[in-house]
Amino acid sequence: QVQLVESGGGLVQPGGSLRLSCTASGDFRALRMGWYRQAPGKQRELVATIPSGSGGSTDYADTVKGRFTISRDNAKNTVYLQMNSLKPEDTAVYYCNAFGARSGSSPGYYWGKGTQVTVSS
Repeated sequence: QVQLVESGGGLVQPGGSLRLSCTASGDFRALRMGWYRQAPGKQRELVATIPSGSGGSTDYADTVKGRFTISRDNAKNTVYLQMNSLKPEDTAVYYCNAFGARSGSSPGYYWGKGTQVTVSS
């Protein structure tokens, strides 16, 4: 069974920084990993995604470009989201997402349970 375990959320003041981590376990080869977020009363939206290798592009939502940086460690099956210059509107539950496959299985999408990020003074 594939599990995505997130960590690093919390409460931070405007202008502050947080770093989220997400590790995929369960004999899983992630082809693409990323972060989505959902604020109260809003739909879940893409934050950033990153491919496993040199092919493909790293994508960011316009609202986070220049402030957030996504990176990954393929050896650890882990994706990170460095969030700087945080704003109150970044407050949301952040979900890790992975597209990949277990040995002998077709690829599919997997989600973590989410980690709360609150930006408030």
